[in-house]
Amino acid sequence: MNTPEAANRSAQYDSFYSARGRTDVVTRLYAAAMGEDYPVEIAASSSCDWSLLGLLTARLRLRPGQLLVDAGCGAGGIGLWLARALTVRLDGFDLSPVATAQATSRRAHFLGTTGDRALFRVAELEHTGLPSGHAHGIVCVDALGRAADRGAALLELGRVLAPGGRLVVTRALRRGAEPAWLDQVAAAGLRQEHLDDRPEEPAMWQRLYRSWIVHADELRRELGEGPAQNMLREAHNTLPTLRGRRAVVLTLQRLPDTPAGPEPADRMAGAGRETGIRSTPSERTQQ
Repeated sequence: MNTPEAANRSAQYDSFYSARGRTDVVTRLYAAAMGEDYPVEIAASSSCDWSLLGLLTARLRLRPGQLLVDAGCGAGGIGLWLARALTVRLDGFDLSPVATAQATSRRAHFLGTTGDRALFRVAELEHTGLPSGHAHGIVCVDALGRAADRGAALLELGRVLAPGGRLVVTRALRRGAEPAWLDQVAAAGLRQEHLDDRPEEPAMWQRLYRSWIVHADELRRELGEGPAQNMLREAHNTLPTLRGRRAVVLTLQRLPDTPAGPEPADRMAGAGRETGIRSTPSERTQQ
Protein backbone atom coordinates (compact mmCIF):
# COMPACT_ATOMS: atom_id res chain seq x y z
CA MET A 1 0.00 0.00 0.00
CA ASN A 2 1.45 3.35 -1.00
CA THR A 3 0.60 5.44 2.10
CA PRO A 4 -0.33 4.82 5.76
CA GLU A 5 -3.67 6.56 5.09
CA ALA A 6 -4.39 4.19 2.22
CA ALA A 7 -3.46 1.21 4.39
CA ASN A 8 -5.86 2.38 7.09
CA ARG A 9 -8.70 2.84 4.60
CA SER A 10 -7.90 -0.52 3.08
CA ALA A 11 -8.24 -2.19 6.47
CA GLN A 12 -11.67 -0.62 6.96
CA TYR A 13 -12.87 -1.80 3.55
CA ASP A 14 -11.37 -5.25 4.11
CA SER A 15 -13.38 -5.51 7.33
CA PHE A 16 -16.56 -4.44 5.54
CA TYR A 17 -16.17 -6.86 2.62
CA SER A 18 -15.17 -9.74 4.89
CA ALA A 19 -18.28 -9.16 7.01
CA ARG A 20 -20.49 -8.80 3.96
CA GLY A 21 -19.25 -12.14 2.70
CA ARG A 22 -20.75 -13.78 5.80
CA THR A 23 -24.24 -12.25 5.68
CA ASP A 24 -26.78 -10.84 3.23
CA VAL A 25 -27.97 -8.01 5.50
CA VAL A 26 -26.28 -5.26 3.44
CA THR A 27 -27.71 -6.63 0.19
CA ARG A 28 -31.19 -6.86 1.72
CA LEU A 29 -31.13 -3.23 2.89
CA TYR A 30 -29.89 -1.95 -0.48
CA ALA A 31 -32.55 -4.01 -2.27
CA ALA A 32 -35.28 -2.64 0.00
CA ALA A 33 -34.14 0.95 -0.58
CA MET A 34 -33.96 0.58 -4.38
CA GLY A 35 -36.89 -1.77 -4.94
CA GLU A 36 -37.16 -3.02 -8.52
CA ASP A 37 -34.32 -0.70 -9.53
CA TYR A 38 -31.79 -2.85 -7.63
CA PRO A 39 -29.74 -5.14 -9.92
CA VAL A 40 -29.56 -8.14 -7.60
CA GLU A 41 -26.89 -9.98 -9.59
CA ILE A 42 -24.43 -7.11 -9.22
CA ALA A 43 -25.04 -6.67 -5.48
CA ALA A 44 -23.06 -3.44 -5.39
CA SER A 45 -22.81 -1.31 -2.25
CA SER A 46 -23.23 1.92 -4.21
CA SER A 47 -25.74 4.01 -6.14
CA CYS A 48 -25.67 1.50 -9.00
CA ASP A 49 -29.19 0.72 -10.24
CA TRP A 50 -30.61 -0.42 -13.57
CA SER A 51 -30.78 3.10 -14.99
CA LEU A 52 -27.13 3.76 -14.15
CA LEU A 53 -26.08 0.51 -15.84
CA GLY A 54 -27.92 1.60 -18.96
CA LEU A 55 -26.30 5.03 -18.85
CA LEU A 56 -22.81 3.59 -18.39
CA THR A 57 -23.38 1.29 -21.35
CA ALA A 58 -24.52 4.13 -23.59
CA ARG A 59 -21.88 6.68 -22.58
CA LEU A 60 -18.86 4.37 -22.85
CA ARG A 61 -19.49 3.55 -26.54
CA LEU A 62 -17.14 0.58 -26.38
CA ARG A 63 -16.65 -1.96 -29.15
CA PRO A 64 -16.28 -5.71 -28.58
CA GLY A 65 -12.77 -6.69 -27.55
CA GLN A 66 -11.79 -3.28 -26.22
CA LEU A 67 -10.50 -2.75 -22.68
CA LEU A 68 -12.59 -1.35 -19.82
CA VAL A 69 -11.11 -0.31 -16.47
CA ASP A 70 -13.34 -0.39 -13.38
CA ALA A 71 -11.73 2.10 -10.99
CA GLY A 72 -12.72 1.39 -7.40
CA CYS A 73 -14.34 -1.86 -8.43
CA GLY A 74 -15.28 -3.19 -5.00
CA ALA A 75 -16.48 -6.79 -5.33
CA GLY A 76 -16.50 -6.40 -9.11
CA GLY A 77 -20.18 -6.65 -10.02
CA ILE A 78 -20.44 -3.48 -12.11
CA GLY A 79 -17.34 -4.10 -14.21
CA LEU A 80 -18.14 -7.77 -14.74
CA TRP A 81 -21.71 -6.99 -15.80
CA LEU A 82 -20.43 -4.42 -18.31
CA ALA A 83 -17.72 -6.78 -19.57
CA ARG A 84 -20.38 -9.41 -20.29
CA ALA A 85 -22.90 -6.97 -21.78
CA LEU A 86 -20.38 -5.22 -24.03
CA THR A 87 -18.10 -8.22 -24.77
CA VAL A 88 -15.03 -6.30 -23.62
CA ARG A 89 -11.96 -7.10 -21.55
CA LEU A 90 -11.84 -5.84 -17.98
CA ASP A 91 -9.11 -4.54 -15.70
CA GLY A 92 -10.54 -3.70 -12.27
CA PHE A 93 -8.78 -2.34 -9.21
CA ASP A 94 -9.69 -1.45 -5.66
CA LEU A 95 -8.01 -0.41 -2.43
CA SER A 96 -9.23 -3.57 -0.66
CA PRO A 97 -7.48 -6.92 -1.24
CA VAL A 98 -10.54 -8.69 0.17
CA ALA A 99 -12.80 -6.94 -2.37
CA THR A 100 -10.55 -7.77 -5.32
CA ALA A 101 -10.35 -11.41 -4.20
CA GLN A 102 -14.15 -11.53 -4.10
CA ALA A 103 -14.29 -9.92 -7.55
CA THR A 104 -11.89 -12.51 -8.93
CA SER A 105 -14.01 -15.32 -7.52
CA ARG A 106 -17.09 -13.94 -9.34
CA ARG A 107 -15.58 -13.97 -12.83
CA ALA A 108 -16.92 -17.38 -13.83
CA HIS A 109 -20.47 -16.42 -12.83
CA PHE A 110 -20.51 -13.48 -15.24
CA LEU A 111 -18.08 -14.59 -17.95
CA GLY A 112 -18.10 -18.38 -17.80
CA THR A 113 -15.10 -19.99 -19.45
CA THR A 114 -13.85 -16.59 -20.66
CA GLY A 115 -13.34 -15.33 -17.11
CA ASP A 116 -9.63 -14.80 -17.73
CA ARG A 117 -10.46 -11.70 -19.78
CA ALA A 118 -11.16 -9.96 -16.46
CA LEU A 119 -8.30 -9.11 -14.09
CA PHE A 120 -8.51 -7.53 -10.64
CA ARG A 121 -5.71 -5.93 -8.66
CA VAL A 122 -5.04 -3.76 -5.61
CA ALA A 123 -4.24 -0.09 -6.23
CA GLU A 124 -5.18 3.49 -5.36
CA LEU A 125 -6.99 5.93 -7.64
CA GLU A 126 -4.00 8.26 -7.55
CA HIS A 127 -1.51 5.43 -8.21
CA THR A 128 -3.06 2.80 -10.47
CA GLY A 129 0.17 1.30 -11.80
CA LEU A 130 -1.52 0.95 -15.19
CA PRO A 131 0.23 1.92 -18.45
CA SER A 132 -0.51 5.22 -20.15
CA GLY A 133 -3.17 4.92 -22.86
CA HIS A 134 -4.16 1.54 -21.42
CA ALA A 135 -7.97 1.78 -21.47
CA HIS A 136 -10.60 2.44 -24.11
CA GLY A 137 -13.07 3.23 -21.31
CA ILE A 138 -13.10 3.72 -17.53
CA VAL A 139 -15.99 3.62 -15.07
CA CYS A 140 -15.65 5.04 -11.56
CA VAL A 141 -18.86 4.59 -9.57
CA ASP A 142 -19.03 6.32 -6.18
CA ALA A 143 -15.26 6.14 -5.71
CA LEU A 144 -13.68 9.44 -6.82
CA GLY A 145 -15.11 11.33 -3.82
CA ARG A 146 -13.17 9.07 -1.45
CA ALA A 147 -9.81 9.67 -3.12
CA ALA A 148 -7.23 11.35 -0.91
CA ASP A 149 -6.61 13.84 -3.76
CA ARG A 150 -9.42 14.05 -6.32
CA GLY A 151 -7.41 16.20 -8.72
CA ALA A 152 -4.51 13.74 -8.70
CA ALA A 153 -6.93 10.83 -9.13
CA LEU A 154 -8.58 12.45 -12.15
CA LEU A 155 -5.16 13.23 -13.62
CA GLU A 156 -4.15 9.59 -13.18
CA LEU A 157 -7.35 8.21 -14.73
CA GLY A 158 -6.94 10.62 -17.64
CA ARG A 159 -3.40 9.33 -18.18
CA VAL A 160 -4.66 5.74 -18.31
CA LEU A 161 -7.22 6.58 -21.03
CA ALA A 162 -6.33 6.08 -24.67
CA PRO A 163 -6.92 9.06 -27.00
CA GLY A 164 -10.64 9.19 -27.75
CA GLY A 165 -11.48 7.01 -24.73
CA ARG A 166 -14.12 7.93 -22.16
CA LEU A 167 -14.23 8.09 -18.39
CA VAL A 168 -17.71 7.86 -16.85
CA VAL A 169 -17.77 8.88 -13.19
CA THR A 170 -20.51 9.51 -10.63
CA ARG A 171 -20.26 12.79 -8.71
CA ALA A 172 -22.33 14.89 -6.33
CA LEU A 173 -22.56 18.62 -5.69
CA ARG A 174 -24.74 21.10 -3.88
CA ARG A 175 -27.77 22.25 -5.86
CA GLY A 176 -27.07 25.55 -7.60
CA ALA A 177 -23.31 25.23 -7.10
CA GLU A 178 -20.85 25.45 -9.95
CA PRO A 179 -19.07 22.13 -10.63
CA ALA A 180 -15.72 22.08 -8.86
CA TRP A 181 -14.11 19.72 -11.33
CA LEU A 182 -13.88 21.91 -14.47
CA ASP A 183 -10.24 22.95 -13.94
CA GLN A 184 -9.31 19.39 -12.95
CA VAL A 185 -10.88 18.02 -16.13
CA ALA A 186 -8.90 20.42 -18.30
CA ALA A 187 -5.66 19.70 -16.41
CA ALA A 188 -6.15 15.99 -17.06
CA GLY A 189 -6.35 16.55 -20.83
CA LEU A 190 -10.06 15.69 -20.90
CA ARG A 191 -13.20 17.38 -22.10
CA GLN A 192 -16.68 17.17 -20.61
CA GLU A 193 -18.90 15.36 -23.08
CA HIS A 194 -22.07 14.80 -21.03
CA LEU A 195 -23.48 15.73 -17.62
CA ASP A 196 -26.48 13.56 -16.76
CA ASP A 197 -28.61 14.27 -13.69
CA ARG A 198 -29.79 11.48 -11.40
CA PRO A 199 -32.72 13.21 -9.65
CA GLU A 200 -33.96 10.08 -7.83
CA GLU A 201 -30.63 9.16 -6.29
CA PRO A 202 -30.65 11.41 -3.18
CA ALA A 203 -34.05 10.03 -2.13
CA MET A 204 -32.66 6.51 -2.47
CA TRP A 205 -29.78 7.37 -0.14
CA GLN A 206 -32.26 8.84 2.34
CA ARG A 207 -34.23 5.57 2.41
CA LEU A 208 -31.05 3.52 2.70
CA TYR A 209 -29.42 5.55 5.46
CA ARG A 210 -32.64 5.61 7.49
CA SER A 211 -32.89 1.84 7.16
CA TRP A 212 -29.32 1.46 8.43
CA ILE A 213 -30.22 3.48 11.51
CA VAL A 214 -33.43 1.51 12.08
CA HIS A 215 -31.54 -1.79 11.71
CA ALA A 216 -28.49 -0.68 13.72
CA ASP A 217 -28.68 -3.61 16.12
CA GLU A 218 -28.92 -6.11 13.28
CA LEU A 219 -25.95 -4.51 11.51
CA ARG A 220 -23.85 -4.74 14.65
CA ARG A 221 -24.87 -8.34 15.19
CA GLU A 222 -24.34 -9.48 11.60
CA LEU A 223 -21.35 -7.36 10.54
CA GLY A 224 -19.55 -6.71 13.80
CA GLU A 225 -19.06 -3.46 15.67
CA GLY A 226 -16.40 -1.92 13.39
CA PRO A 227 -18.11 -2.18 9.98
CA ALA A 228 -21.53 -1.40 11.47
CA GLN A 229 -20.22 1.70 13.26
CA ASN A 230 -18.62 3.00 10.05
CA MET A 231 -21.92 2.59 8.19
CA LEU A 232 -23.93 4.27 10.95
CA ARG A 233 -21.48 7.16 11.17
CA GLU A 234 -21.82 7.69 7.42
CA ALA A 235 -25.62 7.57 7.65
CA HIS A 236 -25.83 10.12 10.47
CA ASN A 237 -23.28 12.46 8.83
CA THR A 238 -24.72 12.36 5.33
CA LEU A 239 -28.48 12.33 5.90
CA PRO A 240 -28.68 16.07 6.73
CA THR A 241 -26.89 16.97 3.47
CA LEU A 242 -29.06 15.00 1.05
CA ARG A 243 -31.89 17.50 0.66
CA GLY A 244 -29.57 19.92 -1.11
CA ARG A 245 -27.63 17.34 -3.04
CA ARG A 246 -27.46 16.96 -6.82
CA ALA A 247 -26.28 13.59 -8.12
CA VAL A 248 -24.79 13.48 -11.61
CA VAL A 249 -22.96 11.21 -14.00
CA LEU A 250 -20.05 12.92 -15.72
CA THR A 251 -18.74 11.63 -19.05
CA LEU A 252 -15.24 12.83 -19.93
CA GLN A 253 -13.34 12.11 -23.12
CA ARG A 254 -9.61 12.21 -23.73
CA LEU A 255 -9.10 14.42 -26.73
CA PRO A 256 -8.17 12.31 -29.77
CA ASP A 257 -5.22 14.60 -30.53
CA THR A 258 -3.89 14.43 -26.93
CA PRO A 259 -1.87 11.19 -26.61
CA ALA A 260 -1.84 9.79 -23.08
CA GLY A 261 1.52 8.03 -23.47
CA PRO A 262 3.46 5.43 -25.46
CA GLU A 263 1.70 2.28 -24.26
CA PRO A 264 -0.93 0.80 -26.61
CA ALA A 265 -4.47 0.62 -25.30
CA ASP A 266 -4.84 -2.98 -26.40
CA ARG A 267 -2.20 -4.24 -23.98
CA MET A 268 -3.62 -5.84 -20.83
CA ALA A 269 -1.49 -5.25 -17.74
CA GLY A 270 0.16 -8.36 -16.30
CA ALA A 271 -2.09 -10.40 -14.04
CA GLY A 272 0.56 -10.96 -11.41
CA ARG A 273 1.27 -7.29 -10.79
CA GLU A 274 -0.23 -5.43 -7.85
CA THR A 275 -1.37 -2.01 -8.62
CA GLY A 276 -5.69 -0.26 -6.97
CA ILE A 277 -9.43 1.72 -4.43
CA ARG A 278 -12.39 3.32 -3.28
CA SER A 279 -15.70 8.90 -1.16
CA THR A 280 -16.17 11.37 1.34
CA PRO A 281 -19.56 10.79 3.00
CA SER A 282 -20.97 13.56 0.81
CA GLU A 283 -20.42 11.53 -2.36
CA ARG A 284 -20.63 7.80 -1.76
CA THR A 285 -20.81 4.78 0.44
CA GLN A 286 -18.84 1.55 0.41
CA GLN A 287 -19.08 -0.27 -2.89
